[in-house]
Amino acid sequence: MEKLSMPYLSLDHLKMGLIRSGQLKLLPKDDEKIKHKMWPIVREMIKTVIENHQNLIIEGDYIPFEFQKDFSAAYLKEIRFLCLILSQNYIKHNFSQIKNNACVIEKRLFPNIVNTKELISDNQHHFDECRRYNLTCAVIEKDFQKELRAVLDRFPY
Repeated sequence: MEKLSMPYLSLDHLKMGLIRSGQLKLLPKDDEKIKHKMWPIVREMIKTVIENHQNLIIEGDYIPFEFQKDFSAAYLKEIRFLCLILSQNYIKHNFSQIKNNACVIEKRLFPNIVNTKELISDNQHHFDECRRYNLTCAVIEKDFQKELRAVLDRFPY
């Protein structure tokens, strides 16, 4: 995100701000409940960004896969969605590196990567949901940096 020189919003930052301020009476691990509480706020932020002809990368796992139902066609033509998926093979061969890089962008006190099986399951779920809702996803197979760069080079933003 920083390499693209575009402003971005980490939904993890928003989540923790809402929790720490007492506005959201949930625990950081309550991701599904948090997603449903945060989405109306994030949805309206997206509309405001579009209406103001601005760019904003919104990063995080708190956007529902069925988000398209909440926007008119005019808004949807301005939204670019990309979900990065790590393949099962990539996870199996690079799990220690994935764990080591979990806090590269955000210096998290408690990284939430638990084990290979859970990470594979989460990525498969994201892949299946992208297919279900006809959303763009990029599957990382071998070389994260190289494959990510190739995706971003052809991504329409």
